[in-house]
Amino acid sequence: MNIKADLSIFDIIGHLIIWVVLSFVTFGIALFFFPYSFARFVINRTSVVDATTGVERKMVCDINIFSNIGHIILWMLISIVTFGLGYIFYFYRVWNYALNNSRVE
Repeated sequence: MNIKADLSIFDIIGHLIIWVVLSFVTFGIALFFFPYSFARFVINRTSVVDATTGVERKMVCDINIFSNIGHIILWMLISIVTFGLGYIFYFYRVWNYALNNSRVE
């Protein structure tokens, strides 16, 4: 099995522009939602390719940014208490959560 990501530079730039604007508008609060969006953005554009048959199966991330408000608030508090150091761990935990809630179609 091989993994193939189909990310165009225009998709990436568009995604980043949206989140930079949201970060400024919300005074940085949007940055706690960004890791969920980023993980979902990458996973939904990734497929698993069978090396022997060449069959490509798309990955789907089933997370919803707004259904994880409790998780976001918890990590927001951890990040504030640790003066931002907790955000580094938060990013990894979000990826762990996103991959555990993904499937292959």
